[in-house]
Amino acid sequence: MPNMHHQPPHSGEHGGKAGDNKVVSLCHHRNQRRARHDDTGLSPPAHIVRLSPEYDGIELLYANDRHPDKLFSLKVLAWAMLDDDSITALVPWLKRVVAAEQLEDPLNGRWMGYRLPGSDYLFTDIPDHKVQELNAAVDFFGHGASGQQIPDTIGTHAVFSSDGFHTIRLVEVVSWQLTTRGEVHALVADETEITRTPVLPGDPCLSDAQTHADFCYFFQHGIANRIKDQDPEALAAIATLAE
Repeated sequence: MPNMHHQPPHSGEHGGKAGDNKVVSLCHHRNQRRARHDDTGLSPPAHIVRLSPEYDGIELLYANDRHPDKLFSLKVLAWAMLDDDSITALVPWLKRVVAAEQLEDPLNGRWMGYRLPGSDYLFTDIPDHKVQELNAAVDFFGHGASGQQIPDTIGTHAVFSSDGFHTIRLVEVVSWQLTTRGEVHALVADETEITRTPVLPGDPCLSDAQTHADFCYFFQHGIANRIKDQDPEALAAIATLAE
């Protein structure tokens, strides 16, 4: 399961700057944005042309059918420019990295907006500074530049199991790479190949986690640490995924 943190539901009028501690009517704006993205064909995986890591801890908010009166949060990994020049947030979600508008799970999880931690500021529009950064980067590098690597800033772990989840192996994700197909894949270190530390993006010991035959899921650090501590709730979630 993704790393989930319960957030109380919020509603209100759209605020100005983040420091104003204003909130936005998330449902209305979320539905507008999803409708716009449905028109641009985001149902299949979007083709990404450039990434901008999220360094300020902004979280994605989502809801599901089991808890309709609650909001849950995930740390945003990065913001992405798509090949139609639209911009969206990316999060590791179950087996792959997905755009906010594509987020879904077995309980009909759905994107609701974003949250700036430590404040009541909720929003649905992409932050202006990320829009400017991505536009400038694409102007400089062009749409055809693949191979970009960004560090993992949210403590993502890849989960591997070769025996149907009887045993699992948790490996920290070092970085993420933009592939020639416009997808984002996780890179993990092969401990037998490490020749220098720390392991940084671009190190030859890194390999694509999603191409490993025993790769299963992504977890953010909160749930990964609970699994390492053998927390009963986290282990129960693992058991559910194994079914």
